[in-house]
Amino acid sequence: MTRTTRTGAAAVCVAASLALAGCTGSGTAGTGTSTLNIATMTFPQSLDPAQAVGSALPFFQATYDTLVKREPDGEFRPMLATAWKYNADRTELALTLREGVKFADGTVFDATAVKANMERFKKGGGADAKWLKDLESVEVEDASHATLKLKQPNPAMLFYLSDAAGLMANPAAFGRGDALKTSPDGTGPYRLEESKTAVGTKWVYQRNPDYWGDPLPYETVTMSFFDNETAIVNGLKTGQVNAALLQSADQQISVESDPRMKTTEQEFDFQGLLLFDRDGKLTPQLQDPRVRQALNLAVDRKTMLGAIRQNRGEITSQVFGPDTRGYDRKLDTYYAHDPDRARELLRAAGHADGFTLKLPRIAAIVNDALAASLATDLEAIGVKLVWDDLDGASAVQKVFTDRAYSGMVMNMGQSSSDWVVVDELVTPGAFNMFGTTDATVRELVPRIQSGSAEQAGAAVRALGEHLVKEAWFVPFYRMTYLHVSDGSVNIRPQSGMAVPSIYNYSPAK
Repeated sequence: MTRTTRTGAAAVCVAASLALAGCTGSGTAGTGTSTLNIATMTFPQSLDPAQAVGSALPFFQATYDTLVKREPDGEFRPMLATAWKYNADRTELALTLREGVKFADGTVFDATAVKANMERFKKGGGADAKWLKDLESVEVEDASHATLKLKQPNPAMLFYLSDAAGLMANPAAFGRGDALKTSPDGTGPYRLEESKTAVGTKWVYQRNPDYWGDPLPYETVTMSFFDNETAIVNGLKTGQVNAALLQSADQQISVESDPRMKTTEQEFDFQGLLLFDRDGKLTPQLQDPRVRQALNLAVDRKTMLGAIRQNRGEITSQVFGPDTRGYDRKLDTYYAHDPDRARELLRAAGHADGFTLKLPRIAAIVNDALAASLATDLEAIGVKLVWDDLDGASAVQKVFTDRAYSGMVMNMGQSSSDWVVVDELVTPGAFNMFGTTDATVRELVPRIQSGSAEQAGAAVRALGEHLVKEAWFVPFYRMTYLHVSDGSVNIRPQSGMAVPSIYNYSPAK
């Protein structure tokens, strides 16, 4: 995986954090169950699936089907691929494709279309193009059978095929310049009503009368962009919005006090300090695991969660989320707040006088309360935290390209795929920019990648424990998100995504 692609992923994470990563909804009032109005604080710069990213996936799911469908609980089910099978060493994934599916102009969906889409996605330069880094080629067996040839086993391949990398567009549109940017052409349950769509403000989708599958319950789906959650809440309360995702604790409390609202909680993002410089290239003290452990012990997670999130979340010391095999509940509380022990570790490491840690700060991610809380906690053990204020654009350059900082406080989504977590945070790339490794990591990562299900499960649990004990990161807490409807809609949270899939909405009974 190249540094460039992983940096692109990091840029998307920063941008998503800045936008509060809400993919939710809005529309018009009084339309009953024929129309679903979803409010969003995230919108796609393009509707070309080669540029698709997870935080904007519902915009694409409306008009494009994926090869594999990911259910709300994370299970994989047939979609455009009706069956799949790996070879013995899992370097080939054979797909059986659904027959009788056509794009809007009558072009047949087949194995050739799969090959064209996947090769285009890999070369397209999108933030998630890295997902197909292990794809060597796509072999077309016949119209309904294609085989993905992999350079090495990739345990997350089905996950990718249920996400951006699996979106299938009409290859006939590939030669029409940027046509797909504003005129999507897929086989999905809806078609974009371009005459009613105002890009950057609202997107209107009408049910596809020729859809091969069962129709979704809404004739029309509208997604409207809002630049703040206060406006979204007002929209919910006045009937302009049917469904939304809220991250702000204050706004969550606001809607929970309204008996008309229907709410569902979901823990997804964790907020914490991603340490990049575990080899001590910029801050030599961080090379010693005792120093990193001291930082973890210094953080008063319970107080921080109460003051900043009003206890809407759960403290954690691990980067694996509850939907993964790498998650171990007891590791959530591994680092209790213990400044005395933290100071002891610093003394033992030869840093009794402490040291200075300089971190970038984007105000939209690290608000004043969080900045002050973390600085106070670290000061109590003799570590002086210096914040370097940046805007979103300069952060991507200075953090991920210039590699100017030893870490960064971020909001990170917790994928339901073990390998996605490992590949993003443990293997060399944007979030392991200095390529930190050790004997345990070198032993366990190949087992996760190539071992049997039992071997991989044991290895990822061992890796999760190792990362916590070696203090590779300083997580604070998982944040509770609130899916909200005006009472007319049932919303099922989507495993591995902050936003629900387009399939996860249904009329409330």
